[in-house]
Amino acid sequence: MPAHPPSRTWGLAHPPGTSGAAVRERARWRWPVLAGLVATIPAFYIELLEQLPTPLATAIYLSAAGLLTMALWRVAVQLDHPRQYLRRNVLDLALIAGFVAAALLPASVDSPLSLAVRLAVALLSLVRMVWTLRPWITRGGLGYLLLLAFAVLCFCGVGFWALEPRVHTLGDGLWLAFTTAATVGYGDIVPSTPAAKIFAVFVVLLGYAVLSLVTAAIAAMWVETSERRMEHDILRQLHVEVSALRAEVAALRAQASAPDPHA
Repeated sequence: MPAHPPSRTWGLAHPPGTSGAAVRERARWRWPVLAGLVATIPAFYIELLEQLPTPLATAIYLSAAGLLTMALWRVAVQLDHPRQYLRRNVLDLALIAGFVAAALLPASVDSPLSLAVRLAVALLSLVRMVWTLRPWITRGGLGYLLLLAFAVLCFCGVGFWALEPRVHTLGDGLWLAFTTAATVGYGDIVPSTPAAKIFAVFVVLLGYAVLSLVTAAIAAMWVETSERRMEHDILRQLHVEVSALRAEVAALRAQASAPDPHA
């Protein structure tokens, strides 16, 4: 009997639910893989700021590649069709190759190709992180999204504080992160170094998306409240009409069961 492959989105797929061991392995490796992906973000800027492939950045890239490889392998060996599972997780395979390439390529400041590869790997890592966090983002709770927005704002503020020489305090970094994510652009503080400008690109992509999710969640909450009120009114009116219909049916039954006085 052919195996039914799990649904795939963004070049990634969960193991089939019929394999409990594979599902447990996937859940067990979720957070280590996410931590490895997050660590590659400072690795990108460490290499860019130091202007040479440092041992720390190389170790981080290779560790992330190792974590992804172990996670894929541990899940695949629990399945009847491991190659099919690997083919359906092409993004993870691309990230593994990208992390290895990012660790071995020359410095980004000396090679536009190296910079392009590391930027592409960073974007794919961002996609992978969003895919991992998607169950928490789409759970429908505004609290989850507000917590996520706060975490992203703090992370971006710290990033600007570390990368931009014009940002002298964490408060300035948070302010620059918010104005960048919201695409306001007051101009009082702007990214001036190549590292800060590249970081600003990711802040816009990530921050604007998160702020849009929060705005959409608030709007959906108001719409849902109005819909529930309308549903309540409709159900109450329907209850009244059903009660009247029952009364009419009862009256007709009583009339039909009454003896005919002309008989």
